Amino acid sequence: MHDNNLHLPFWEGFSIWNFDCRADGVWISLIPSSEKPLRCSGCAAVCQQIHGRYWRTVRDMTMLGEPVWLQVQLRRLRCARCGSCSEHVSWLARHARVTRRLAQFVALWCERLPVSHVCKLTGLHWETVRRIERERLEGQLAALPEAQPTRLAMDEFALFKGHRYATVILDADTRQVLWVGEGRSREAIRPFFAWLGPQRCRQIEAVAMDMNTAFDLEVRQHCPQARVVYDLFHVVAKYGREVIDRVRVDEANRLRHDRPQRQVVKRSRWLLLRNKENVPADKLPKLEELLAANQALMTTYVMKDSLKELWRPTEPWQWRRAWNNWLNMARDSAIEPLCRFGKRLQPYWRGILARMRWPMHTGQLEGINNRIKVMKRMAYGYRDSAFFFLKIKAAFPGNP
Repeated sequence: MHDNNLHLPFWEGFSIWNFDCRADGVWISLIPSSEKPLRCSGCAAVCQQIHGRYWRTVRDMTMLGEPVWLQVQLRRLRCARCGSCSEHVSWLARHARVTRRLAQFVALWCERLPVSHVCKLTGLHWETVRRIERERLEGQLAALPEAQPTRLAMDEFALFKGHRYATVILDADTRQVLWVGEGRSREAIRPFFAWLGPQRCRQIEAVAMDMNTAFDLEVRQHCPQARVVYDLFHVVAKYGREVIDRVRVDEANRLRHDRPQRQVVKRSRWLLLRNKENVPADKLPKLEELLAANQALMTTYVMKDSLKELWRPTEPWQWRRAWNNWLNMARDSAIEPLCRFGKRLQPYWRGILARMRWPMHTGQLEGINNRIKVMKRMAYGYRDSAFFFLKIKAAFPGNP
């Protein structure tokens, strides 16, 4: 079919020259019309001189279930500013191999579906879809105003199996994810402070984290004026792993000749780790019976509640008295895992005390980490960690 007069709104400035149905889809040849002035694709300036012509093959939106291929004749112009350049086309980006509306369609569905599903939906190659999605994400992040954080929250999440982790850093005030990087060592998070720069590092007043020595040392090096605040959840979780679990295993081993009682102790892990107010009513008698029958488990369970009290005082002298009482009780308990935990916790007292001045925690990051897990499951994992980190930052742009 040849028709130089057939104009359609999809392809502004062009008319259909040829139409062909093939096995792999519909092929449409487009030639430029002379209705609009020629503009440079680089600076949008009006150009008068045509330097040459060439053809480009482009994918467009599917029509009636058939893939649409466009063979577009483009003109190369002579621009006073840019030199030799291609003409500006409203529906086709510079150097693009897909039309703008197809790119917008892909970007829209990439917000809701994994890349592999969008590939099946559009018939595009995986790399093409990911490139379109990456450009969209980079555009969103570039449009955000420059972050000026004063309080940070830092945490880690599992990136792959085999104890491979990534670190996520959040603006605690705006809830914007500022940075994501692979690893949880000092070297892994150092690029964040290089990105932040000396001026913004001086603005940081407090940083909430778990008892990660690498995080602590790196923050103190780059933000010496900032106070490190240790999160209650992580301290209690560490207590559960290092004290309650260890004492439970030791008591089960001690009762190896009393098999019924040994099984009761061995199977009580989640019962002991739960807060008493969260224990189901039907399990409460079992917990009370277990604690009454085992002095070591009773002591560690009570000391867990006492540990939480260290985050509740409102006056420094109250906190100091509660801190000294807890350390003395841990030391006097004669329970080796508890004594060892108290000794390890002692150097971190400033970070626990800082909670009174800076009532911060990493709870916001825990919620973000849960959503990150959902993103990983939806995509069946990511081949490119940098692309995954880009999606995380775009998913949490912060509150306006």
